[in-house]
Amino acid sequence: MRPLVVAQLGCGYWGPNLLRNFSALPDCEVRYVVDASAERRAFVQRNFPRTTALESCDTAFEDPDVVGVIIATPAATHFPLAKRALEAGKHVLVEKPLATTVAEVDALARCAERGRLVVMAGHTFIYNGAVRYVKRLIDAGELGEVRYVYSQRLNLGRIRSDIDAMWNFAPHDISIIQYWLDDQEPTSVSRQGMDCIQPGVDDIVFLNLAYPKKIIANIHVSWLDPQKVRKMTVVGSKKMVVYDDVADDKIAIYDKGIDRKAVLGEH
Repeated sequence: MRPLVVAQLGCGYWGPNLLRNFSALPDCEVRYVVDASAERRAFVQRNFPRTTALESCDTAFEDPDVVGVIIATPAATHFPLAKRALEAGKHVLVEKPLATTVAEVDALARCAERGRLVVMAGHTFIYNGAVRYVKRLIDAGELGEVRYVYSQRLNLGRIRSDIDAMWNFAPHDISIIQYWLDDQEPTSVSRQGMDCIQPGVDDIVFLNLAYPKKIIANIHVSWLDPQKVRKMTVVGSKKMVVYDDVADDKIAIYDKGIDRKAVLGEH
């Protein structure tokens, strides 16, 4: 069986993790890595000698053996690179965020549909064992009716200038919530943010999403927080569950829910 041949664009902050994992797959060949930095290209050639490091994307896009392209470049470049890869007939995996506007995401979806290709974002947490366990609890009715989800993704740094804290952190939380709620379309979305360090780049963001059946979700993201927090709480009518990705015990189930009599002291 011939290996699946792919090319990776970008090998900076997150790229080495992708390169390592794709290179370890027995049925995958990472034929090219493209990076503008000579230092990063040298890193690739030194640590992954079977992979060719390039400065330009042209060779990777023109190689008919390449069936997929992995994009791990700065967020502002995601849309043009993904669009070009799709137009070259390649399937595409893009590190989050997929793009930085709804219009760009829609354009990529249309382009992929026309070419009968797959374009997907790197929403890795929906494959996380703890996240999937919570999904099973919800689907089995263990929590009862989901009432609200509250999520915190906080840290001190890494501060970026190309995207704000929402675009950097919130795709994880949104993808998890969408997964848990069976990809329901929110009926409304609002946000409030504050730029403390760089004008126009929000360091702290609060997102509010409303869903059908009176479900609400609140997401708090920040790279100006003294503690590293990766916590999501799901409150149901029967039980509540807390998923804490930083804790040793990732899942805590509380055998209490939203019961009108208990809350109002009517027992």
